[in-house]
Amino acid sequence: MTACAIEGGSAGAAATADPEAEPEPEEPVEPAMPAEPAMSAKPGEPAGADGEAGEDREAGQAREARGDEEAEASSTEGDARPHADDAPLPSGFTLTADGAYAARLTAAPGPPGERAWYPERWTLDGPEPYAVPLPLDQPEEPDSQVAPLADGRVLIRRRVADRQMFSLLYPTGPGTGELLLGAVGCAEMTLLPPSPDGRCVYALSAGEHESSLWLVAGGAFGPEEVARIPGRCSGGVWLDRAGRILALDRQEPGGGPVKAVAVDLGRQGEVTPLLQIAPGSDDRLLLADADSGLLLLRSDAPGHDRLGWGVLGSCLPVRFPECLRLADVAVTPFAVQPGQMLMPESCAVALRIDGAQGSWVGVWRPAGRQLHQFAAPLGWVPGAGYWNRDGVLRLPYANGATPCGVALLDAPEDVEPSSVTGRTGGGEGGPEPSGAAATPSVCKPVPLGQAPLHRAARPD
Repeated sequence: MTACAIEGGSAGAAATADPEAEPEPEEPVEPAMPAEPAMSAKPGEPAGADGEAGEDREAGQAREARGDEEAEASSTEGDARPHADDAPLPSGFTLTADGAYAARLTAAPGPPGERAWYPERWTLDGPEPYAVPLPLDQPEEPDSQVAPLADGRVLIRRRVADRQMFSLLYPTGPGTGELLLGAVGCAEMTLLPPSPDGRCVYALSAGEHESSLWLVAGGAFGPEEVARIPGRCSGGVWLDRAGRILALDRQEPGGGPVKAVAVDLGRQGEVTPLLQIAPGSDDRLLLADADSGLLLLRSDAPGHDRLGWGVLGSCLPVRFPECLRLADVAVTPFAVQPGQMLMPESCAVALRIDGAQGSWVGVWRPAGRQLHQFAAPLGWVPGAGYWNRDGVLRLPYANGATPCGVALLDAPEDVEPSSVTGRTGGGEGGPEPSGAAATPSVCKPVPLGQAPLHRAARPD
């Protein structure tokens, strides 16, 4: 989606119905294209708050967190979580934008510190999910990062001394092929979520006074620096489907609040403000949906850290739903239902809920003002999952009994509060998933030898 296309989509989004007004004051917003502030408070007014709202390349091979790290967690990088029967501990799980492939580092069971880590690619868009191991002659370091591409290859970032090495891995016969891409001379670098075009992967090298954005896969001559951005940047959310406009959370070189900005890669990395809710507030973008324009953000503009939502390019105010404000847990959005053109309030949003008893799944819609809570499948990497256009949430998981599986969860319908109990169904508002909430159905994997050789056509 080009800048002009975003402009047109914004105009349509602005025509959606304004949600019902709440008694608490709401701050008018002036959303716009990244060429000007997308969300800004009128001078002297408080921030608003309310209570609502590939096919495989080889024919013979089977086919609430806080701070800067929180935005990275919204790009499907999950925590390690213990598995049953001494199963591997995943150190991250990254999906392509269309949910067709995923990649992670995994290892055979063994004593801590002695595991041999290797990349693993998951194929998720066929009749049944299956995983392909991609080990090389030497094990990988556990701090390496992997990202899948739309053609089934997996990018890996390795740190070697003060350099970052990049390669593409792919299954070839009984082994693993490797294509060396090159190296970047810096001590720290983080992979960003794969570009929506499925071909490119970018990485961010953040310094105290300047951050560098690198195209590390998909370029013509190996890794290349594409933008330098004043200030310290983190996060990374794509605002369009062409992989041109990227949102980053930036702190100015001299310090001050963190504000989300838009980086236009089609204009040599031109930087423009994106979120400006209050002058001194930290405003971070967590998720964005290119179809509807729905933005999920975190800001302390209401006086303390809150989850909020808005619409890119619309006149809707920034809203901070009370149902997403749970005690003693952290709530982080990780997936938005696609395909809801011009209907941001109707998008189902999947949220990761972390509490003392573990992690589980929440589902919420801006228009519904209800948070539905569900137990997660055993072995789910918290924050990994994606929606299809029909409102089915797919949660990849792995445990001792199932090395590669996907649990399916239909987005629940929002209902009015019960006139008898005064509460909503589905466990909304509680600190734990409701015992009456349905467990996600399970899509069991097939043996690798029976797996299809080609990607199936996606119905959505």
